[in-house]
Amino acid sequence: MIEALGLTKRRGGRALLDGVSLRVGAGEAVAVMGASGAGKTTLLRCLDGLERADAGTVRVGGDAFSPDAPDYDGAVARVRRRLGLVFQEWHLFPHLTVLENVALAPVHVAGRAPETAARDAQALLERVGIAARAGARPRELSGGEQQRAAIARALALAPEALLMDEPTSALDGERVESLVALLRGLCAEGLALLVVTHDEPFARALAHRVIMLRDGALIDHATRP
Repeated sequence: MIEALGLTKRRGGRALLDGVSLRVGAGEAVAVMGASGAGKTTLLRCLDGLERADAGTVRVGGDAFSPDAPDYDGAVARVRRRLGLVFQEWHLFPHLTVLENVALAPVHVAGRAPETAARDAQALLERVGIAARAGARPRELSGGEQQRAAIARALALAPEALLMDEPTSALDGERVESLVALLRGLCAEGLALLVVTHDEPFARALAHRVIMLRDGALIDHATRP
């Protein structure tokens, strides 16, 4: 579960987020839509602590942070251990293989033995369908393969919630369908998923709820049966 309560973020006198509150439960997929500049990516960055909100609280499971927390950095770090984030540009390390990209955080953040992390990383690559590309460098992958590698990396610390920024921006129709199937499978295993997107067909196909964000405020909810 991931929850935001009253998130507010202002920049240059403009409210990018204006008291945004939302909750994504375990096994639920929620899509956030809206025009460019509506605050969608800012919402993700505040949820992950990459940007410090001016007010509000973010909670994942039993951990939470707010901008006035006395141990803000420590609180953000604890929440991040429960969160996965897939950037729009994926940001794989170009000098590492796919397997090394996925195994990196378990070794350096979670302190797992390299052999264990490599075995777990291979299993994740099997799960997302690119195990055969484990030894490839990011530049040798297609866009869809890079995205799946980024998803595997985001899952490497077994997060409770996954955040994704415009996941279909570089994919064709067939790969979008494959992505929907993969993400639905992850939600079926209990993952909470929050996606920001301009792609309405993708949002409707994937999400249990679609939330509209306009000028930093939630304005509409639609529910998929």
